[in-house]
Amino acid sequence: MPPGSQPTTPGYGQPVPGYYGPPTNTMAIVSLVLAFVMPLAGAIVGHVALGQIKRTGEGGHGLALAGVIIGWVYTGIIVLILIGYAIFFIWFYNQMSHIPPGTFG
Repeated sequence: MPPGSQPTTPGYGQPVPGYYGPPTNTMAIVSLVLAFVMPLAGAIVGHVALGQIKRTGEGGHGLALAGVIIGWVYTGIIVLILIGYAIFFIWFYNQMSHIPPGTFG
């Protein structure tokens, strides 16, 4: 370093070496994983993680939010599929009950 010069420091807005931000909330990661495996649990854990993130200032808000959204969307799809199955089997049972006994042998 030449005499009289100042040591260089990172400029405004540049990250400090070795600093990566606040730690990521573990429940946020768990909620995103659970959203694909057990959607309802993923949505619930995501809501809990969002509350913890708001209270502690940890990172992972986007992960928790994605876990909540994906969890609730998948849960809604599963509920619609189950309702569709129920309607089909009720319809099928009604169709079968109108067939006279002995028709198929």
